[in-house]
Amino acid sequence: MLALLHAEPGSERVERALVEGAGMVSVNYAEVVGKLCDAGFAETEARASLVGLQLRIVPFDEGLAFDAGWLRSSARCRSLSLGDRACLAFGRRLGLPVLTTDRAWRDAEVGVEVVVVR
Repeated sequence: MLALLHAEPGSERVERALVEGAGMVSVNYAEVVGKLCDAGFAETEARASLVGLQLRIVPFDEGLAFDAGWLRSSARCRSLSLGDRACLAFGRRLGLPVLTTDRAWRDAEVGVEVVVVR
């Protein structure tokens, strides 16, 4: 999402996913908001940028929380953050690929397709 908002390489792949109805789990949405804050966005600017994407935000519920926590048991996921594992758990739940700019996710092997956008 940040690649798209900052017009970085890979943003076109993220934009295509949004057109196809992509969603995001709420914990990852919070991370995006935090990164926009760090980048100096005003609150109103950040809200407008995100609302304009018409992104479906899904609650980080008990099941996703458990799955994200359990992914830590995989040696290949130990270095991934909670946010990373939340995204992977969400993709796995839906049976849909997850998009990332983090090449380390390719090694996760947790039953979800990982698409590195750049």
